[in-house]
Amino acid sequence: MAYNGKSKVKVLYLLKVLREETNAEHGLTMPQIIQKLAEHGVSAERKSIYADLDALREFGVDVRRYPTSPVEYGIVPDVFTLDELMVMVDAVQSCRAITQRQADSLVRSIKRLTNKEDREVLDRCIHVEGRIKSKSDSVLSTVDKIHDAIRSRSSVTLVYKRASSADGAQAPSRGKKHEVTPIEIAYDDGFYYLTAWDEESEDVREFRLDRIRGMIVGEPGSGVVNGQIRGYGRNRSDAVMFGRFGGEEIEATLAFVPDKVEIVTDRFGEAAKILSRGGGCGKVEGMGTARVRVCKSSQFFGWVAGMNKVVQIVGPQRLVDEYRDYLRSLLEGYEGHGGAGAASMA
Repeated sequence: MAYNGKSKVKVLYLLKVLREETNAEHGLTMPQIIQKLAEHGVSAERKSIYADLDALREFGVDVRRYPTSPVEYGIVPDVFTLDELMVMVDAVQSCRAITQRQADSLVRSIKRLTNKEDREVLDRCIHVEGRIKSKSDSVLSTVDKIHDAIRSRSSVTLVYKRASSADGAQAPSRGKKHEVTPIEIAYDDGFYYLTAWDEESEDVREFRLDRIRGMIVGEPGSGVVNGQIRGYGRNRSDAVMFGRFGGEEIEATLAFVPDKVEIVTDRFGEAAKILSRGGGCGKVEGMGTARVRVCKSSQFFGWVAGMNKVVQIVGPQRLVDEYRDYLRSLLEGYEGHGGAGAASMA
Protein backbone atom coordinates (compact mmCIF):
# COMPACT_ATOMS: atom_id res chain seq x y z
CA MET A 1 0.00 0.00 0.00
CA ALA A 2 1.21 3.48 -0.89
CA TYR A 3 1.95 5.63 2.13
CA ASN A 4 2.23 9.32 2.73
CA GLY A 5 1.51 11.81 5.50
CA LYS A 6 -2.18 11.99 4.60
CA SER A 7 -2.86 8.25 4.53
CA LYS A 8 -4.61 8.31 7.92
CA VAL A 9 -7.24 10.72 6.62
CA LYS A 10 -7.48 9.23 3.13
CA VAL A 11 -11.06 8.11 3.70
CA LEU A 12 -12.04 11.72 4.51
CA TYR A 13 -10.47 12.98 1.29
CA LEU A 14 -12.30 10.20 -0.56
CA LEU A 15 -15.58 11.38 0.97
CA LYS A 16 -14.75 14.98 0.00
CA VAL A 17 -14.02 13.99 -3.62
CA LEU A 18 -17.21 11.96 -3.96
CA ARG A 19 -19.35 14.74 -2.45
CA GLU A 20 -17.88 17.43 -4.67
CA GLU A 21 -17.55 15.53 -7.93
CA THR A 22 -20.48 13.08 -8.08
CA ASN A 23 -24.26 13.04 -7.92
CA ALA A 24 -27.24 10.82 -8.78
CA GLU A 25 -26.55 11.10 -12.52
CA HIS A 26 -22.84 10.44 -12.73
CA GLY A 27 -19.94 9.15 -10.67
CA LEU A 28 -16.18 8.68 -10.99
CA THR A 29 -14.29 5.68 -12.30
CA MET A 30 -11.59 4.15 -10.12
CA PRO A 31 -8.75 5.78 -12.13
CA GLN A 32 -10.54 9.15 -11.81
CA ILE A 33 -10.87 8.69 -8.04
CA ILE A 34 -7.16 7.89 -7.76
CA GLN A 35 -6.35 11.00 -9.83
CA LYS A 36 -8.62 13.25 -7.73
CA LEU A 37 -7.04 11.97 -4.51
CA ALA A 38 -3.59 12.65 -5.98
CA GLU A 39 -4.63 16.26 -6.63
CA HIS A 40 -5.16 16.51 -2.85
CA GLY A 41 -1.74 15.02 -2.21
CA VAL A 42 -3.08 11.56 -1.28
CA SER A 43 -1.58 8.41 -2.81
CA ALA A 44 -3.90 5.41 -2.96
CA GLU A 45 -4.28 2.01 -4.57
CA ARG A 46 -7.47 0.37 -5.83
CA LYS A 47 -7.62 -2.20 -3.02
CA SER A 48 -7.42 0.42 -0.27
CA ILE A 49 -10.06 2.58 -1.98
CA TYR A 50 -12.46 -0.38 -2.17
CA ALA A 51 -11.95 -0.86 1.58
CA ASP A 52 -12.58 2.85 2.20
CA LEU A 53 -15.80 2.73 0.14
CA ASP A 54 -16.99 -0.17 2.28
CA ALA A 55 -16.09 1.77 5.42
CA LEU A 56 -18.13 4.77 4.23
CA ARG A 57 -21.14 2.53 3.53
CA GLU A 58 -20.82 0.99 7.01
CA PHE A 59 -20.77 4.51 8.45
CA GLY A 60 -24.07 5.24 6.68
CA VAL A 61 -22.91 7.15 3.59
CA ASP A 62 -24.96 6.25 0.51
CA VAL A 63 -22.06 5.25 -1.76
CA ARG A 64 -23.38 3.79 -5.00
CA ARG A 65 -21.89 1.66 -7.75
CA TYR A 66 -23.25 2.78 -11.11
CA PRO A 67 -23.74 0.10 -13.82
CA THR A 68 -21.59 1.90 -16.39
CA SER A 69 -18.61 0.79 -18.41
CA PRO A 70 -16.20 1.35 -16.83
CA VAL A 71 -17.88 1.17 -13.41
CA GLU A 72 -18.39 4.49 -11.61
CA TYR A 73 -18.82 5.27 -7.91
CA GLY A 74 -20.71 8.20 -6.46
CA ILE A 75 -22.76 9.67 -3.62
CA VAL A 76 -26.37 10.77 -3.95
CA PRO A 77 -26.83 14.00 -1.98
CA ASP A 78 -29.08 13.39 1.03
CA VAL A 79 -29.59 17.01 2.08
CA PHE A 80 -31.12 19.11 -0.72
CA THR A 81 -31.94 18.55 -4.38
CA LEU A 82 -30.74 20.99 -7.03
CA ASP A 83 -34.28 22.39 -7.39
CA GLU A 84 -34.45 23.02 -3.64
CA LEU A 85 -31.07 24.78 -3.70
CA MET A 86 -32.28 26.98 -6.58
CA VAL A 87 -35.29 28.01 -4.50
CA MET A 88 -33.04 28.88 -1.54
CA VAL A 89 -30.65 30.92 -3.70
CA ASP A 90 -33.51 32.84 -5.29
CA ALA A 91 -35.06 33.50 -1.86
CA VAL A 92 -31.76 34.92 -0.60
CA GLN A 93 -31.28 37.08 -3.68
CA SER A 94 -34.88 38.33 -3.47
CA CYS A 95 -34.57 39.34 0.19
CA ARG A 96 -34.37 43.13 0.43
CA ALA A 97 -33.65 43.04 4.15
CA ILE A 98 -29.98 42.08 3.71
CA THR A 99 -27.10 43.72 1.86
CA GLN A 100 -25.69 42.42 -1.41
CA ARG A 101 -22.52 41.40 0.42
CA GLN A 102 -24.53 39.30 2.89
CA ALA A 103 -26.57 37.78 0.06
CA ASP A 104 -23.41 36.80 -1.82
CA SER A 105 -21.99 35.19 1.33
CA LEU A 106 -25.18 33.19 1.95
CA VAL A 107 -25.29 32.03 -1.66
CA ARG A 108 -21.72 30.79 -1.37
CA SER A 109 -22.70 28.83 1.75
CA ILE A 110 -25.70 27.32 -0.04
CA LYS A 111 -23.54 26.28 -2.98
CA ARG A 112 -21.22 24.42 -0.62
CA LEU A 113 -24.13 22.07 0.15
CA THR A 114 -23.85 20.46 -3.26
CA ASN A 115 -21.30 19.08 -5.71
CA LYS A 116 -19.14 20.92 -8.24
CA GLU A 117 -21.39 20.17 -11.22
CA ASP A 118 -24.53 21.45 -9.49
CA ARG A 119 -22.66 24.54 -8.29
CA GLU A 120 -21.93 25.36 -11.93
CA VAL A 121 -25.64 24.92 -12.75
CA LEU A 122 -26.55 27.31 -9.93
CA ASP A 123 -24.10 29.88 -11.27
CA ARG A 124 -25.74 29.74 -14.69
CA CYS A 125 -29.27 29.97 -13.30
CA ILE A 126 -28.74 32.89 -10.92
CA HIS A 127 -29.80 36.24 -12.42
CA VAL A 128 -30.31 39.04 -9.93
CA GLU A 129 -29.77 42.23 -11.90
CA GLY A 130 -31.58 45.25 -10.53
CA ARG A 131 -32.86 43.74 -7.28
CA ILE A 132 -33.03 46.27 -4.47
CA LYS A 133 -30.94 45.49 -1.40
CA SER A 134 -30.68 46.95 2.08
CA LYS A 135 -27.70 49.16 2.92
CA SER A 136 -27.67 47.96 6.54
CA ASP A 137 -25.37 45.08 7.55
CA SER A 138 -27.01 44.73 10.97
CA VAL A 139 -30.35 43.12 10.08
CA LEU A 140 -29.31 39.50 10.62
CA SER A 141 -27.62 40.23 13.95
CA THR A 142 -30.69 42.26 14.97
CA VAL A 143 -32.90 39.24 14.24
CA ASP A 144 -30.72 37.10 16.52
CA LYS A 145 -30.82 39.65 19.35
CA ILE A 146 -34.60 40.01 19.15
CA HIS A 147 -35.11 36.24 19.17
CA ASP A 148 -32.94 36.07 22.29
CA ALA A 149 -35.00 38.85 23.88
CA ILE A 150 -38.26 37.04 23.08
CA ARG A 151 -36.96 33.80 24.60
CA SER A 152 -35.76 35.55 27.78
CA ARG A 153 -38.83 37.85 27.94
CA SER A 154 -36.55 40.87 28.01
CA SER A 155 -37.32 44.48 27.23
CA VAL A 156 -35.47 46.19 24.38
CA THR A 157 -34.38 49.78 23.94
CA LEU A 158 -34.05 50.64 20.27
CA VAL A 159 -33.42 53.67 18.09
CA TYR A 160 -35.76 53.77 15.10
CA LYS A 161 -35.16 55.93 12.06
CA ARG A 162 -37.89 56.45 9.50
CA ALA A 163 -37.45 57.41 5.86
CA SER A 164 -38.14 61.13 5.53
CA SER A 165 -38.57 61.78 1.83
CA ALA A 166 -40.49 60.45 -1.11
CA ASP A 167 -37.41 58.80 -2.62
CA GLY A 168 -36.80 56.81 0.58
CA ALA A 169 -33.75 58.80 1.76
CA GLN A 170 -33.10 58.49 5.46
CA ALA A 171 -33.91 61.36 7.78
CA PRO A 172 -30.85 63.32 8.92
CA SER A 173 -31.67 62.88 12.61
CA ARG A 174 -30.31 59.94 14.61
CA GLY A 175 -33.80 58.52 15.09
CA LYS A 176 -36.20 58.16 18.00
CA LYS A 177 -35.67 55.97 21.05
CA HIS A 178 -38.37 53.41 21.91
CA GLU A 179 -38.74 51.17 24.95
CA VAL A 180 -40.43 48.01 23.74
CA THR A 181 -41.21 44.42 24.62
CA PRO A 182 -40.73 42.26 21.50
CA ILE A 183 -43.53 39.84 20.61
CA GLU A 184 -42.58 38.34 17.25
CA ILE A 185 -40.65 38.85 14.03
CA ALA A 186 -42.40 38.60 10.67
CA TYR A 187 -41.02 38.54 7.13
CA ASP A 188 -43.10 40.23 4.46
CA ASP A 189 -42.40 41.54 0.95
CA GLY A 190 -38.62 41.30 1.33
CA PHE A 191 -38.34 42.93 4.78
CA TYR A 192 -38.26 41.81 8.42
CA TYR A 193 -40.68 43.45 10.85
CA LEU A 194 -40.66 43.46 14.65
CA THR A 195 -44.04 43.40 16.36
CA ALA A 196 -43.62 44.80 19.87
CA TRP A 197 -45.39 46.45 22.77
CA ASP A 198 -44.36 50.11 22.74
CA GLU A 199 -44.35 51.66 26.21
CA GLU A 200 -44.80 55.26 25.01
CA SER A 201 -47.92 54.61 22.93
CA GLU A 202 -49.07 51.78 25.22
CA ASP A 203 -50.00 49.74 22.17
CA VAL A 204 -48.66 47.07 19.81
CA ARG A 205 -46.55 48.56 17.01
CA GLU A 206 -44.42 47.37 14.14
CA PHE A 207 -40.82 48.36 13.35
CA ARG A 208 -38.96 47.50 10.15
CA LEU A 209 -35.67 45.94 11.21
CA ASP A 210 -33.40 47.61 8.65
CA ARG A 211 -34.48 50.98 10.10
CA ILE A 212 -33.33 50.12 13.62
CA ARG A 213 -30.10 52.04 14.25
CA GLY A 214 -29.22 50.72 17.69
CA MET A 215 -30.46 48.23 20.24
CA ILE A 216 -29.87 47.30 23.87
CA VAL A 217 -31.46 44.16 25.30
CA GLY A 218 -32.52 44.39 28.94
CA GLU A 219 -32.22 41.84 31.71
CA PRO A 220 -34.13 38.54 31.43
CA GLY A 221 -37.71 38.98 32.58
CA SER A 222 -37.63 42.78 32.20
CA GLY A 223 -40.28 42.85 29.46
CA VAL A 224 -43.85 44.03 29.96
CA VAL A 225 -46.49 41.38 30.58
CA ASN A 226 -50.12 42.23 29.81
CA GLY A 227 -53.23 40.82 28.19
CA GLN A 228 -52.50 42.23 24.74
CA ILE A 229 -49.09 40.58 24.61
CA ARG A 230 -50.33 37.27 26.00
CA GLY A 231 -53.27 37.21 23.61
CA TYR A 232 -51.40 38.38 20.54
CA GLY A 233 -51.80 35.95 17.68
CA ARG A 234 -54.23 33.61 19.45
CA ASN A 235 -57.15 34.84 17.39
CA ARG A 236 -55.11 35.77 14.35
CA SER A 237 -57.39 36.74 11.51
CA ASP A 238 -57.32 35.16 8.08
CA ALA A 239 -58.10 38.51 6.47
CA VAL A 240 -55.63 39.36 3.71
CA MET A 241 -53.35 42.34 4.35
CA PHE A 242 -51.64 44.37 1.64
CA GLY A 243 -48.05 44.67 2.79
CA ARG A 244 -47.92 45.46 6.51
CA PHE A 245 -50.89 47.80 6.27
CA GLY A 246 -53.69 46.61 8.50
CA GLY A 247 -57.11 48.15 8.80
CA GLU A 248 -60.74 47.33 9.39
CA GLU A 249 -61.49 43.75 8.42
CA ILE A 250 -64.27 43.54 5.88
CA GLU A 251 -65.82 40.93 3.63
CA ALA A 252 -65.59 42.34 0.13
CA THR A 253 -67.22 41.13 -3.07
CA LEU A 254 -65.00 41.50 -6.12
CA ALA A 255 -65.95 41.20 -9.78
CA PHE A 256 -63.36 40.04 -12.27
CA VAL A 257 -63.00 39.39 -15.98
CA PRO A 258 -63.84 35.66 -16.29
CA ASP A 259 -60.58 34.57 -17.90
CA LYS A 260 -58.55 36.47 -15.26
CA VAL A 261 -59.72 34.53 -12.21
CA GLU A 262 -56.09 33.64 -11.41
CA ILE A 263 -55.44 37.31 -10.54
CA VAL A 264 -57.84 36.94 -7.61
CA THR A 265 -56.78 33.45 -6.56
CA ASP A 266 -53.06 34.28 -6.81
CA ARG A 267 -53.46 37.38 -4.61
CA PHE A 268 -55.91 36.04 -2.03
CA GLY A 269 -55.22 32.29 -2.14
CA GLU A 270 -57.61 30.20 -0.07
CA ALA A 271 -59.13 33.38 1.37
CA ALA A 272 -60.95 33.88 -1.95
CA LYS A 273 -64.31 32.15 -2.34
CA ILE A 274 -65.26 32.08 -6.02
CA LEU A 275 -69.02 32.74 -6.27
CA SER A 276 -69.33 32.83 -10.04
CA ARG A 277 -66.97 32.50 -12.99
CA GLY A 278 -68.98 34.69 -15.34
CA GLY A 279 -72.67 34.67 -14.52
CA GLY A 280 -72.97 38.39 -13.91
CA CYS A 281 -73.29 40.52 -10.81
CA GLY A 282 -75.68 43.44 -10.99
CA LYS A 283 -73.99 46.32 -12.77
CA VAL A 284 -71.12 44.18 -14.02
CA GLU A 285 -72.90 41.73 -16.27
CA GLY A 286 -70.72 38.94 -17.58
CA MET A 287 -68.10 39.26 -14.84
CA GLY A 288 -67.10 36.55 -12.40
CA THR A 289 -67.43 37.26 -8.69
CA ALA A 290 -65.53 36.31 -5.56
CA ARG A 291 -65.88 37.01 -1.86
CA VAL A 292 -62.71 37.83 0.07
CA ARG A 293 -61.96 38.89 3.62
CA VAL A 294 -59.52 41.76 3.51
CA CYS A 295 -58.03 44.47 5.71
CA LYS A 296 -59.38 47.68 4.23
CA SER A 297 -56.58 50.12 3.41
CA SER A 298 -55.41 52.58 0.77
CA GLN A 299 -53.03 49.87 -0.41
CA PHE A 300 -55.96 47.52 -1.08
CA PHE A 301 -57.76 50.26 -3.00
CA GLY A 302 -54.56 50.99 -4.91
CA TRP A 303 -54.24 47.32 -5.90
CA VAL A 304 -57.80 47.30 -7.28
CA ALA A 305 -57.20 50.57 -9.16
CA GLY A 306 -54.06 49.11 -10.67
CA MET A 307 -56.08 46.23 -12.14
CA ASN A 308 -57.69 48.72 -14.58
CA LYS A 309 -61.25 47.29 -14.39
CA VAL A 310 -60.06 43.69 -14.64
CA VAL A 311 -60.96 43.52 -10.93
CA GLN A 312 -63.64 45.75 -9.40
CA ILE A 313 -65.18 46.22 -5.96
CA VAL A 314 -68.95 45.59 -6.12
CA GLY A 315 -69.90 45.10 -2.50
CA PRO A 316 -70.75 45.94 0.18
CA GLN A 317 -72.05 49.34 -0.87
CA ARG A 318 -70.20 51.25 1.86
CA LEU A 319 -66.91 49.77 0.61
CA VAL A 320 -67.81 50.75 -2.97
CA ASP A 321 -68.51 54.30 -1.73
CA GLU A 322 -65.19 54.47 0.14
CA TYR A 323 -63.34 53.22 -2.94
CA ARG A 324 -65.06 55.88 -5.05
CA ASP A 325 -63.98 58.54 -2.52
CA TYR A 326 -60.43 57.17 -2.70
CA LEU A 327 -60.39 57.56 -6.50
CA ARG A 328 -61.82 61.08 -6.26
CA SER A 329 -59.10 62.06 -3.78
CA LEU A 330 -56.47 60.88 -6.26
CA LEU A 331 -58.00 62.98 -9.03
CA GLU A 332 -58.16 66.02 -6.76
CA GLY A 333 -54.41 65.78 -6.37
CA TYR A 334 -54.05 66.39 -10.10
CA GLU A 335 -56.38 69.40 -10.31
CA GLY A 336 -54.52 72.28 -11.90
CA HIS A 337 -51.81 69.97 -13.24
CA GLY A 338 -51.74 68.73 -16.79
CA GLY A 339 -54.56 70.88 -18.21
CA ALA A 340 -56.63 68.99 -20.75
CA GLY A 341 -55.05 65.69 -19.76
CA ALA A 342 -56.26 66.04 -16.18
CA ALA A 343 -59.70 67.11 -17.37
CA SER A 344 -60.01 64.06 -19.57
CA MET A 345 -59.25 61.83 -16.56
CA ALA A 346 -62.23 63.32 -14.74
